[in-house]
Amino acid sequence: MTQNSLGLKSPQESLSDLGAIESLRVPGKEEFRELREQPSDPQAEQELINSIEQVYFSADSFDIVKYELEKLPPVLNLQELEAYRDKLKQQQAAVSKKVADLILEKQPAYVKELERVTSLQTGLQLAAVICTNGRRHLNIAKEGFTQASLGLLANQRKRQLLIGLLKSLRTIKTLQRTDVRLSEMLEEEDYPGAIQLCLECQKAASTFKHYSCISELNSKLQDTLEQIEEQLDVALSKICKNFDINHYTKVQQAYRLLGKTQTAMDQLHMHFTQAIHNTVFQVVLGYVELCAGNTDTKFQKLQYKDLCTHVTPDSYIPCLADLCKALWEVMLSYYRTMEWHEKHDNEVTASVSEGSNMIGTEETNFDRGYIKKKLEHGLTRIWQDVQLKVKTYLLGTDLSIFKYDDFIFVLDIISRLMQVGEEFCGSKSEVLQESIRKQSVNYFKNYHRTRLDELRMFLENETWELCPVKSNFSILQLHEFKFMEQSRSPSVSPSKQPVSTSSKTVTLFEQYCSGGNPFEIQANHKDEETEDVLASNGYESDEQEKSAYQEYDSDSDVPEELKRDYVDEQTGDVPVKSVSRETLKSRKKSDYSLNKVNAPILTNTTLNVIRLVGKYMQMMNILKPIAFDVIHFMSQLFDYYLYAIYTFFGRNDSLESTGLGLSSSRLRTTLNRIQESLIDLEVSADPTATLTAAEERKEKVPSPHLSHLVVLTSGDTLYGLAERVVATESLVFLAEQFEFLQPHLDAVMPAVKKPFLQQFYSQTVSTASELRKPIYWIVAGKALDYEQMLLLMANVKWDVKEIMSQHNIYVDALLKEFEQFNRRLNEVSKRVRIPLPVSNILWEHCIRLANRTIVEGYANVKKCSNEGRALMQLDFQQFLMKLEKLTDIRPIPDKEFVETYIKAYYLTENDMERWIKEHREYSTKQLTNLVNVCLGSHINKKARQKLLAAIDDIDRPKR
Repeated sequence: MTQNSLGLKSPQESLSDLGAIESLRVPGKEEFRELREQPSDPQAEQELINSIEQVYFSADSFDIVKYELEKLPPVLNLQELEAYRDKLKQQQAAVSKKVADLILEKQPAYVKELERVTSLQTGLQLAAVICTNGRRHLNIAKEGFTQASLGLLANQRKRQLLIGLLKSLRTIKTLQRTDVRLSEMLEEEDYPGAIQLCLECQKAASTFKHYSCISELNSKLQDTLEQIEEQLDVALSKICKNFDINHYTKVQQAYRLLGKTQTAMDQLHMHFTQAIHNTVFQVVLGYVELCAGNTDTKFQKLQYKDLCTHVTPDSYIPCLADLCKALWEVMLSYYRTMEWHEKHDNEVTASVSEGSNMIGTEETNFDRGYIKKKLEHGLTRIWQDVQLKVKTYLLGTDLSIFKYDDFIFVLDIISRLMQVGEEFCGSKSEVLQESIRKQSVNYFKNYHRTRLDELRMFLENETWELCPVKSNFSILQLHEFKFMEQSRSPSVSPSKQPVSTSSKTVTLFEQYCSGGNPFEIQANHKDEETEDVLASNGYESDEQEKSAYQEYDSDSDVPEELKRDYVDEQTGDVPVKSVSRETLKSRKKSDYSLNKVNAPILTNTTLNVIRLVGKYMQMMNILKPIAFDVIHFMSQLFDYYLYAIYTFFGRNDSLESTGLGLSSSRLRTTLNRIQESLIDLEVSADPTATLTAAEERKEKVPSPHLSHLVVLTSGDTLYGLAERVVATESLVFLAEQFEFLQPHLDAVMPAVKKPFLQQFYSQTVSTASELRKPIYWIVAGKALDYEQMLLLMANVKWDVKEIMSQHNIYVDALLKEFEQFNRRLNEVSKRVRIPLPVSNILWEHCIRLANRTIVEGYANVKKCSNEGRALMQLDFQQFLMKLEKLTDIRPIPDKEFVETYIKAYYLTENDMERWIKEHREYSTKQLTNLVNVCLGSHINKKARQKLLAAIDDIDRPKR
């Protein structure tokens, strides 16, 4: 049970209540201790407390004495009173003990609270002292201050106000003088500083807007800011022609302060467009007025298109060069502008990554994205404007009036400009390409037609004398081919650039970014170097000529040319392998190149054709879109040269009747194609011909005619062998040069047109060497007297009855013919070097004709015995033995042709029938004679009829 449930009060209240009972007193400290020390039963004590009447726990006005007295019975009993008194004492003692326990239990809290009260009392006393002192000092101050002191404070406050006013007035004065400083900053082109100052002045003016003079100043500052923007726009326009990084940085900073970076970019593109128009107009106007020779202002009123038509041919190329130089400056400025923005964007990105205001970052990113897209779009737009201006200039003059070198130089400039455009924006320059392609094709057609006519004239006046060039001659030494070996450099024009470039290419913008111009015209843009390709008298020195003759005439020493295994580096002759000293000596008789240096065999006409090819390749290298047209025209040069050589030296209808296959089917096809597509066989124009036919004839060239100065009928000169060698070998040399150029042509040829190039090489160029056989066959057919040999053979008696040991006289006659042929060949070789392949072909042709003449002579025999056949074999073996000493050709051509024919005499009927069917290389006459001669020996008449029928069956399809 708690104290509240017992109705107990605090110890003080309890003590005050107990004080009213006289017979009861508050136990002292000792008594408390005694009470606590007395043994007690808590349960019993609690029961005693519970037994106390509830009235004792009532309000303070309760009178205990009165209550107890009223309870006394009318009749008092002492024992009951004592017992009741003892009960009350026990209850009092229980309550007192309970109170003592409670007091002791709360004693520490009591002490602590008492200390707090004491401390509070001390603090209150101190506060009372402070308040007393404060009141005393206030009284003293009140009595000490006077009216003068308060006046001083008022004056100080007024002074502070006046100082603030003076500061404001000075600021206003400074604002009013700002326009002078702004003008100075604008003259110094410090646009960011001027704008920053103007914006700060506007901000300061807004602070003092309560002054009436500030409103006028605000209006003046706004006008000044607009003036700064106008000057800033002028400064921005200067960037278009001469980019300066410091100048442009200031301009961009100024626009950034104004918050108009996007507007600045729009204005910049407008200025670039205007700069292109103004630049080209001023350049062309300057040349037009200069050539006009007066100061007439009528040209300034013309449109650019009309102004271009007044440029004179003499000033056309310098004007075009200056035009491109000026446009290059504009494009370079734009290129450097983009470079500046890329570098600036990288710096901004780096600063953003370090942390900044997110809102400002998003705004900056948006501006950067807008500027980047605007600049990228502007690339194509500016290049289109440049192309249109240059195209208009090109169309203002007919380029066909220019000479070839000038036209090439124009193409040079345009090619470089297209290269600039491709590097500038990746564009393929469709506008310029289409414009220049049309003019180039038209110009080139006319130029090519003229060159073909010139080539015909050269060929008809060519005497086919050797053009003396050095042994190390190469077409790359000619001016026209210098572009193939010179490196790309600022002083080298595009036509002189190599076809192949290095793996690491430097763009023109990187090359000329710091200075220079790719369109600078050199003082002498034509080649100044002299060509050193000609030798004197076919030798590179007099000592070399003397040495060559000494080597040839000496019988003791082997010539150095033979020691080098007959390798002809220029003509690509096949070298001979494993040649002995004896063989080298013997080959003096068949190799006729010892008296000349192994220089290329070519004529002046050949050299002119090669130069033309070089010029054509220049144009093709400069303007690759017309590569197919150029290569087509180049092929016509080769076609016409080949056709002329064949017409002059190789055309002989009797050749095809020999059945030797001297002209391959490929060569015949090529010659027919050339004749149909290129050669105009009509002598005069037919007035009734259609327009289409006339146009076709315009593309053709009349067939050339051999000069009357060239004699091909003299036996002393082996029927013009020197001229034939020079002509044929010059064609072979020309074909080799085309083979050398094939990789370069293939590199520039469009993919869809490459089959034409491959067909040209496989069907035309590769057939050049095949002309050797028909051309030299004509010489071989006349070099020996084959008819005389047939007459000598006809006088021989072949039906002898005994085996002869001596050969017939016709063999010696034939060998003498070969010896004479050898001497003539030596004489010719003193004029012209005869390469080994040529001498081999000549000997092969002569031997082949001799062997076939022998077979023909044997076929004319009417009667022949077995001994006669043995004599034939003896004659032929004697011929072979002596012939092998004259020539080193192995095996002897058509040796089997003769031997097989002789041996066929001994065949039986069945074997001969089979032999006839297998050997169709013999003529019907030869086969028939063989059968007739065998009649009576081992073939009867019936077998003869059968064999003749077989021969007739073989001959029938040939009819």
